[in-house]
Amino acid sequence: MSDELKDPLLLADHDADGIRELDNKLPRWWVWLFYLTILYSAIYLLYYHVFRVGDLQAAEYNREIKAGAAVKAAAVTRFEADIPGLKPPADQAVLETGRQLYTQNCAPCHRADGGGLVGPNLCDDYWMHGSNYTDTVSVIWNGVPAKGMIAWKTTLKPDEIQAVAGFIYTLRGTHPPNPKPPENQAAAPAAPAASQFE
Repeated sequence: MSDELKDPLLLADHDADGIRELDNKLPRWWVWLFYLTILYSAIYLLYYHVFRVGDLQAAEYNREIKAGAAVKAAAVTRFEADIPGLKPPADQAVLETGRQLYTQNCAPCHRADGGGLVGPNLCDDYWMHGSNYTDTVSVIWNGVPAKGMIAWKTTLKPDEIQAVAGFIYTLRGTHPPNPKPPENQAAAPAAPAASQFE
């Protein structure tokens, strides 16, 4: 047994089942660190809760949400203004991204081959909401609530919507088996063949 453990001043005067507590002093650095945490908590309390100089987490979160919403609104406004001048993407990587997004989000209503189920056939020349690439971007962006199609602008980013519209544009002129009959009587102008994007 070390001399420190034999020192009766370090041993507390109580025991439990013959075990006695050693009343060792804490290291000075630990004690000062503990005092600093107390001081910090007092300053924090005064700064945020008593004098209300700084924003609490909820207020800071709300401020950041407003700033983010303003940035998003500006980006959406720019994108909506640019829609009329958009061109179909020719990059194969973009079209592949569009195909994946289409398969995940659009195929349940339009079929994987674009032949149409609940939604219209995307392969023929009979388009209900416009046959241009920019019309397709607008329909995906704003949806068609009257027909049950949601506005994808709340889910997909603008570049993702352009990728999906580009992939749909390549489906025009293809001939999937058992397509849904045309739902519009006027044939749209023929689109360029999909091979132009390869």
